[in-house]
Amino acid sequence: MTSKERIILTLEHKEADRIPMMDNFWSTTIQRWRQEGFPEESLSGYFGFDGMASIGVDISFQVPGGVIEETDDYVISKSSWGVVSKNMKRTTSAPQHIDFLVKDRKSWEENKWRLAYNESRVNFDQALTTFKNAQESGIFLNYGGGGLGFDIWQNVVGVTNILVGMKDDPEWVKELYMTNVDLHITLVEELMAKGIEFDGAYFTDDLGYVNGPFFSPAMYREQLFPAHKKLCDFLNSRGIKVILHSCGGIRPLVPMFVLAGFNCLEPLEVKAGMNLIELKKHFGEKLAFMGGIDVRAMANPNPNVILEEIRNKITIAKQGGGYIFHSDHSVPDDVSFQQYQRVMELVREYGRYH
Repeated sequence: MTSKERIILTLEHKEADRIPMMDNFWSTTIQRWRQEGFPEESLSGYFGFDGMASIGVDISFQVPGGVIEETDDYVISKSSWGVVSKNMKRTTSAPQHIDFLVKDRKSWEENKWRLAYNESRVNFDQALTTFKNAQESGIFLNYGGGGLGFDIWQNVVGVTNILVGMKDDPEWVKELYMTNVDLHITLVEELMAKGIEFDGAYFTDDLGYVNGPFFSPAMYREQLFPAHKKLCDFLNSRGIKVILHSCGGIRPLVPMFVLAGFNCLEPLEVKAGMNLIELKKHFGEKLAFMGGIDVRAMANPNPNVILEEIRNKITIAKQGGGYIFHSDHSVPDDVSFQQYQRVMELVREYGRYH
């Protein structure tokens, strides 16, 4: 059975030979593992992960960017979204946003023309090659749309500006969301017109933090849900499964994700209260899940902790299909190579169907 066949069956809530397996890792985790004996080969090949290929696109304002100022300690640069940010060189930290091209309705009206479709948003030759290689290799192919909804715009206009806008000028915020979705739809149409066939579409829209959503379910339903539903309706009508990556404690929003038409939710952060078993019980017939395995359990030196984490969760989550193994975000560098090898041994053991 190919990775593509296995993932499609899983997203259709059918049992394959085993659950699909994939994961993400911090770069410092890989550096540690190299020192602990991890061989010079791909993670996918070594652990037997199921492949997902992706065709990326440019959904930005396409503003000329580059370095504005650089010292020994920091770099100030402008992105293709027109966002000016400061990044420190000597420490690992989030970028400090200094200025935004768009920050309110007035600046949006002046710049929204920049989100019109043009052919430079896609490298069609590369996309066709990726499609051909995925077909030949039996790999699941995603439209790699990237940013969606609140997550993309809070980075483009600033988190304070968009949250204030949601309260004071919701029609502006809804236009932001819908313009982004309309561009995604056009990009998929253009790629499909070239003969490319997508199995899935993967989007990131982080909507929560450790204590819950960034805004109320009512605000989600009124402002963001229509854009999400329009996108999912378009993709689902073409047989494309929609995978949503949304971090944080987003449990109150899950019923509306189902109504919007998302097919799979990832990564299910345990420390933010996302409970894979509870989600499977309440939504498992309509929504597939990827993730939900606590990275803190992976790092725990007591072998019984990760045994119970994987056995208890996967045994239930895999029933009837609809579950893909993944950590509950990405594997940090406090997880040793030996510990992660044990993780994958357990996943293979408890993730089998036949």
